[in-house]
Amino acid sequence: MNRKGLAILMRTRMRSAEGIKLPVPPNEACQSENKPSTQQFEQGEAMGDGMPSFQKPNSSIDQERIVRLVQEAMHTAILTNNKESVDTTLNVFSQGYFSLSHDNRRKLLLILAKEYDVDRTRVRELMQQYLSLELPGEKAKKSGLEEEGLLSTFYRTERNLRHALMPMYEVLFEQLNAYPGGLKFLSILRADILSTLAEQNISSLRALDSYLKEKLITWLSPANLELHCITWDDSASLLEKIVAYEAVHPISSLLDLKRRLGVGRRCFGYLHPAIPGEPLIFIEVALMKNVAQTIQEVLWDDPPTPECEATCALFYSISSTQPGLAGVNLGKFLIKRVIDLVKKEMANISTFATLSPIPGYMQWLLSKLASQSKLSESETEGVTNLSGEGLSCSFRENILLPEEEKALLDSSMEFASGKNGMEVMLNLLTSTNYEWAKSDKLLAVLQSPLMRLCARYLLQEKKRGKALDSVANFHLQNGAMVGRLNWMANRSEKGFSQSGGIMVNYIYRLDKIEENAQSYLSTGHINASCDIPFYLEKSEET
Repeated sequence: MNRKGLAILMRTRMRSAEGIKLPVPPNEACQSENKPSTQQFEQGEAMGDGMPSFQKPNSSIDQERIVRLVQEAMHTAILTNNKESVDTTLNVFSQGYFSLSHDNRRKLLLILAKEYDVDRTRVRELMQQYLSLELPGEKAKKSGLEEEGLLSTFYRTERNLRHALMPMYEVLFEQLNAYPGGLKFLSILRADILSTLAEQNISSLRALDSYLKEKLITWLSPANLELHCITWDDSASLLEKIVAYEAVHPISSLLDLKRRLGVGRRCFGYLHPAIPGEPLIFIEVALMKNVAQTIQEVLWDDPPTPECEATCALFYSISSTQPGLAGVNLGKFLIKRVIDLVKKEMANISTFATLSPIPGYMQWLLSKLASQSKLSESETEGVTNLSGEGLSCSFRENILLPEEEKALLDSSMEFASGKNGMEVMLNLLTSTNYEWAKSDKLLAVLQSPLMRLCARYLLQEKKRGKALDSVANFHLQNGAMVGRLNWMANRSEKGFSQSGGIMVNYIYRLDKIEENAQSYLSTGHINASCDIPFYLEKSEET
């Protein structure tokens, strides 16, 4: 094994053993995917220039002292304009912040959200002042000088009002963005805000999150990002981050990593100058003869398709490395940039598609089966509501077709029990170790309902007028169309738990991307190939 491979392997093993990211300086801190807000920074001896030392706190007294120091540094940074003192203050703030416990970070964020919000008293005063002004030309015609003076008063008041409507914490965000390592720190800060919001959904905290998110969207515009083709020749530290942050199909070994970066494969990432050596988001691409129907074709086929024979660029994994950038849609721009680049470099590539998971399907289906089974049972037993009418009648829906129900009931004697087809299906899908997936007979019985209901889930189940499935919503708003459902495309435990092993191809047709995106964003319309509605037509015929 070469030196680079050994470095990646050892660091990855250390991550796995510790369950968290390796300790790093605050300007380069990475948060665990599962616990983005709990990493602590340990600083050794006291620093020069009179800066305080932030060792790992040993007692509640230590924590209280650090909380006071961090809060004072935050307050000073917001109120001072001296560049030299601001840098020192931000250094104290960032280092001290990483030494705080989760609870103390949460308290500090709540203070930031509530005490450094908009000064609404000042806003009201300016609004009253603005409303009291006489509009130009409202009464008798004034001389040029009078008109100019009145307009100057309007502009000055409007400027003051705009300034008053900006929360005080904007100063802190702007200063951190200009501070070395500050952009990464802000992404970690937002990850902590999101974690706190999950515990306490407070309006002032939502406003803080919204404001920081908008700032991050501006600072991370595509114009400020570099598209980098990641190869085996990149540094071990960068490749180790690819292994650590791959969220869709975990990288199983160095050989697996090398293959994903080798012939017939591409990996592209967006890098920002303020966070060197770490992609904010990356996408993995397979160059293939045809659109793949299973993830096994992509990850384990050997040898890969010769690049000169490839006609399809298949996006099979896209992963964000920063939990704090949730909602900042870098993937949209990344996909379009990659399509342009691949098309320019490889004229033989004419099809751009994905092989995507359907992460919300099984959760939706199991919930549907459980509720409908209960309603069916209560209806059978004659359960009534207070008005004496059958409670279940209004909501009762047999989501199985007659032939599907019969096939499931016929199989129940051997594999699972149930009072109706939906209960049998629910018991099968929730069986230990996905035993249903190991039986050819059960696979044959379940294929029809699972594929049909998956088409319904993708095309008809909506949230606020948009696709219920998060991955579907991502690709549809980027201009893709739903292409093909693939049975038993991902036989991993994750694949079965998320979608019963089903995966979907989204197709990016270059001449339709903008039209599809506009149609979806404005009306919620989902464009799909003729194969998908076919599954839904079966339901309509019964």
